[in-house]
Amino acid sequence: MKILKAISLLILALLITSCSNNSAMKPEDFKNKEPRLKIEEYLSGSVKAWGVLQNRSGKVTRQFSADLDGTWDGKQLILKEKFNWDDGEVQDREWTITKIDEHNYEGTAGDVVGKAIGYSYGPAFKFEYVLLVPVKGRELKITFDDWIFKQDERVAINRATMTKFGFKVAELTVVFVKD
Repeated sequence: MKILKAISLLILALLITSCSNNSAMKPEDFKNKEPRLKIEEYLSGSVKAWGVLQNRSGKVTRQFSADLDGTWDGKQLILKEKFNWDDGEVQDREWTITKIDEHNYEGTAGDVVGKAIGYSYGPAFKFEYVLLVPVKGRELKITFDDWIFKQDERVAINRATMTKFGFKVAELTVVFVKD
């Protein structure tokens, strides 16, 4: 019986470690690709967005359109977002995104816990943060793994995976079009 438990634990440990993120996509994977996404330039001015929210099984649960307006002062991007959800909810968020160096960013917003960390290489921008999400009268801390990929001068595509305790709870897909 002890041998069976030991083998079961070994198999479980192998399964858990094989699911680790060692081979996951990294921002540096895109360092020599084009077109270059400089988030502070792309999100300056007026940008329109449309997106879908999917639950963990892939079912679309909500849709939205959004208006973004960004102002870049040479060090910080102030980004005002207004989301119009298909159920009538209107949501506003204001980001302050600071450029640390050529590849690294930090961001804050009223409903973000702590600081968001951003990485920019080639056409990719990765943003990691914890967002307070209202659910049934409570605020849940949801971790976002947010990727934006620039397609051309006007279009970018965003894919965000949302997790709680390491488990995927939802995904968000967004198309941005710069005016």
